[in-house]
Amino acid sequence: MKIKTLDKYIIKKFLGTYIFAILLILAIIVMFDINEKMDQFLRAPLKATIFDYYVNYLPYMANQFSPLFTFIAVIFFTSKMADNSEIIAILSSGVSFKRLLVPYMVSAAVIAAFTFTLDSFVIPPANVKRIEYQNKYIKDKGVDYGVNIQLQVAPGEIAYMSRFDNRLKSAYNFSLDKFDGKVLKSRMIASTAVYDTLYRWTVKNYMIRDFNGMREEITTGSRLDTIIPIEPRDFLIAENDHEKMTTKELKEYIDRQKARGVANIKSFEIEYARRYAMTAAAFILTLIGMSLSSRKVKGGMGINIGVGLVLSFSYILFMTVTSTFAISGYTSPVVAMWIPNFIYLIIGIILYRKAAV
Repeated sequence: MKIKTLDKYIIKKFLGTYIFAILLILAIIVMFDINEKMDQFLRAPLKATIFDYYVNYLPYMANQFSPLFTFIAVIFFTSKMADNSEIIAILSSGVSFKRLLVPYMVSAAVIAAFTFTLDSFVIPPANVKRIEYQNKYIKDKGVDYGVNIQLQVAPGEIAYMSRFDNRLKSAYNFSLDKFDGKVLKSRMIASTAVYDTLYRWTVKNYMIRDFNGMREEITTGSRLDTIIPIEPRDFLIAENDHEKMTTKELKEYIDRQKARGVANIKSFEIEYARRYAMTAAAFILTLIGMSLSSRKVKGGMGINIGVGLVLSFSYILFMTVTSTFAISGYTSPVVAMWIPNFIYLIIGIILYRKAAV
């Protein structure tokens, strides 16, 4: 289907209003953020505040509230068109309500692609700098140490450390057991194990016991460079680590941690599911917004905007509540992230059918 003048007109209005809404709300967010964190900003270099924090913070916030921006944009410009009798004129010219929805969905597809691209490729590396700044100057949410850590590093290989110091990258009272089925074949113990890079570890004051039936071979030494397929981020999980990973890295991390038997990865699974759910949200909220505001109502644009804000904020709140259920283990992350979409899709279909009559 060719894009006609009407389509271009609506797409231009939709995306233009969306961008305007983003800029307006981000300006408000910055004002409140500066007011709240002024003391911390005064302690930080101005260059770091601008380029390490705000340059990376603003895209993050824009993406977080993309459903709200989408909804506001649709409600605002469609209500204005309805008040100016443009919608009536378009429908009277023979354009069906279903056909009128097409440019809205094209615009929603652009926003969905934009949101997913930001979420998957742009924001995660930007979050690394933003979170480093926050940990240094605002509030440190990093994890400096862990105790009594045990995990499967590979099939049949179990690592244990009584304590890990993330600042020194050092594990204490380290052991690595290798099994063949249920039979212990080898055990390495070391007073310390220091992480370098790319799974490279240096074990110190070590002893390796190799078992072959009733025979045992013991090897000792003061230092050994070896490859152990674990790294600190596999067992030291900070509150916002999931925000630093691209979608591909998230998937690989989740699969790897599940294979190792690590349980505390709910936040990563929720983030992975959220990125796809947010993409679908652009279409669902566009459907609701267009259906809700395409008719002239008593009270004008203000009524539509008020109802739209209530619905959009309730959607974001619903997402937050269901993610809490997922973290608590009451439901799976995928179900938690998609329940709001399914419920609001039903609302959208009902509103669409009423508006199309």
